[in-house]
Amino acid sequence: MGLYDRNYMNSRTQEYANVMSDTALVGFVKTTYKFFAASLLFATIGALVGFSYFEAVIAYKWAIFIAEFAALFGLMFSKSKPGLNVMMLFIFTFLSGVTLVPLLGYVIARAGAGAIWQALGMTTIIFGVMSIFALKTKSDLANMGKMLFIALIVVVVCSLVNIFLGSPIFQAVIAGACAVLFSVYVAYDTQNMVRGRYDSPVDAAVSLYLDFLNIFISILQLIGLFGGRDD
Repeated sequence: MGLYDRNYMNSRTQEYANVMSDTALVGFVKTTYKFFAASLLFATIGALVGFSYFEAVIAYKWAIFIAEFAALFGLMFSKSKPGLNVMMLFIFTFLSGVTLVPLLGYVIARAGAGAIWQALGMTTIIFGVMSIFALKTKSDLANMGKMLFIALIVVVVCSLVNIFLGSPIFQAVIAGACAVLFSVYVAYDTQNMVRGRYDSPVDAAVSLYLDFLNIFISILQLIGLFGGRDD
């Protein structure tokens, strides 16, 4: 009887531990999406501020771009420091919004302001669909990590090469590949988040934000290349 009771208590203890674990995971996911939403807000503020100083942003776009990367590296190095990592997340996302201004201005000039909302809507739909896919699929997408990283390196190298080539067609191919790649990354990062593979909600949020941002940029580039208005 004593043995039975002990097994019963162990079962109840394990059940309680599982419930607590699930509760912690739900809290982790909620916090991640709060940081993700706040990141989008800070990026939007950054873009609005950038448009207010459009000429200065154009003149110093490379300096702002370098500052954005410095903030990203600062975020990576501060990820184990609560408080500082949140501050660096919002600094990075704000600067990423500012660096979007030249591209946004180009797209507006080529295709009108409505193209921005179109790109944002398409990005949101893709993000939502791939997030749902990550939650519904029974496959473990973690196995795709190496393949996705190799594809990312290839895309980065091609982007650097096209800086010197300046080929619109090659840029369109790169943008299309980026849109597909980061769409898959949304599913990959979402599944990693819900399976507890991130150390903190900030780490998960910045991954999701980068996925969203790169899809948005890719769609903007495609619209800018092919959505020109006939004046």
